[in-house]
Amino acid sequence: MPRRLSAARGLGDRAFRYQLTATGGIVLAIMAAVGLFLLLRAGQALRARGVWAFLTTAEWQPDVHRFGIAAVLTGTLLIAAVAVTISVPLAIGTALFISDVAPRPLRRTLVTMVDLMAAVPSVVYGLWGLFFLQEHVIGLSRWLSDWLGWIPFLHVDGVRPGEPLASQSVYTASTFVAGIVVALMVAPIQCSVMREVFAQAPAGEREGAYALGATRWGMIRAVVLPYGMGGIIGGTMLGLGRALGETIAVYLIISPVFAIQPHILQTGANSVSSLIALHYGDASTFGMSALMAAGLALFLLTLAVNFTASSIVARSRSGAQSEA
Repeated sequence: MPRRLSAARGLGDRAFRYQLTATGGIVLAIMAAVGLFLLLRAGQALRARGVWAFLTTAEWQPDVHRFGIAAVLTGTLLIAAVAVTISVPLAIGTALFISDVAPRPLRRTLVTMVDLMAAVPSVVYGLWGLFFLQEHVIGLSRWLSDWLGWIPFLHVDGVRPGEPLASQSVYTASTFVAGIVVALMVAPIQCSVMREVFAQAPAGEREGAYALGATRWGMIRAVVLPYGMGGIIGGTMLGLGRALGETIAVYLIISPVFAIQPHILQTGANSVSSLIALHYGDASTFGMSALMAAGLALFLLTLAVNFTASSIVARSRSGAQSEA
């Protein structure tokens, strides 16, 4: 029988192992405590309304027991979808430029700039989107509505394609504007994750691709992107989790509507986090329980996204294979 080998662990190794185990246990305990707190505080509202009715009702009138998150949950998912659709290509391109294209003396400056963008407070992004970006995006929204309005989610009610006198107010405070702002907020985080993974692509495989006659793009496509697939997925899901929970920037931009509004270019949107921010100050005891139920739904949604991302990253085995 083969002899089983075991390495003797020193005092430092054992202490380090116990410290990591304790830290992981504390993190899990905190998450469980947050979930339990939300569940206990939301119990009154969920018992009075019922879980299914809470998930399928679009109104928000907790004082008369007519409330639900169908509208705000749909708005949250739409804003996050717009944000990720814009931010992922931007983050991938920026990360590839920093890791494989930019001159070495310029890389440190670019890395610092990207990291600083991630540190900008969300209220600054919200004010910038409200007072600067929105008026410059109206033209793009109108163009998308005129030429692609036959796509259901790009249609704007009450506006005929090519109508020159259409009011610009129908394009303001929309899901599209909020999604762009959130995309600019999450792109630096996604870029940082992807950049670190791209930079770790094996130099031998890079040089081998060049030796076989590959261009720089050919090397990136055959070596860097397959190696960094786990980083791309992880960064995307990390940004998605941030986009789902963004509060202040979305709250400043959107015009809240409590109806399922799938038209992303049209004024009116909502999200779970902005709902909580809007009604937290004047909520009754029962209304606070309803808000806690909405927070619990957002908490579970974020956990589901993160666990899905972990599973996908683990299966992708970033760096295990490439085409070179």
